[in-house]
Order: sequence, then C-alpha cells, then structure tokens
Amino acid sequence: MDRLFLDANILFSAAYRPDAGVTRLWRLPDAVLLTCDYAIEEARRNLSEPDQLERLDELLQSVQSSPAASLDPALRADIELPEKDWPILGGAVEAGATHLITGDLRDFGPYLSTKLLGVMILRPAEYLHSAT
Repeated sequence: MDRLFLDANILFSAAYRPDAGVTRLWRLPDAVLLTCDYAIEEARRNLSEPDQLERLDELLQSVQSSPAASLDPALRADIELPEKDWPILGGAVEAGATHLITGDLRDFGPYLSTKLLGVMILRPAEYLHSAT
C-alpha cells in the first residue's frame, strides 16, 4: 500500500474548488494519505473563503497528520531545496511515505520522478496515471 505525503499545494488545490481533479487522490483504495501540521497551516493561510476552509477540514478527516520534521543536516548535503521545503520533505521521510505528491515545480521540479531520501517525488497527475 502506498503512503502518499501531500504537500501544502495539494491540500490547497483540493480544497480550493469542490470539483478539483486532485481530489481523486482521496478516492484511491490502496493509498494512505499523509501530511504534516506545517503543510496544513500553509494551505489554511492561503485559502480565503469559508467554504474552502470547510472543504479542507473535511478532506483532512481522512489524512493522517504528524508534526513537521527536520532532517539531520548531513542528509541534506546533496539536495538543494529552499528552507521552507525541508519540513515537507522531512515530514514525508519521518511519516514513512513512499511518495511525496507536490505541484511545486519551482522547488521540487528538479527532483520529479526521482527518490529523495527514499521518497519518490511526483506530481499528482503522474501518480494518478501510474495508480490506474
């Protein structure tokens, strides 16, 4: 069973519109959805409408959340990420995620379809395509 760690932009996109395609992740039978408090708060900060915040809360009911995690600086040596993204990758590693699902092409783009610290980095469409 895959363990999918959802980046803040995935949570945001799923809550932004009721018909967002990314919500297909929530309907996968063989996947556990994970995230961290850091990602949840980032998504919450960027949603402005009450119905969006309500959708986020509903979606989070089926997502396992953990505190953000930092990684040993020695593990960071060959990975170039902005400081704001380390809690996301650290959260994925600490949660035992098999995949980090992100739409952040600017920062995670160079690592798409590769493993970082044992976690495969994919865009939602790539994962959904491989899962069906």
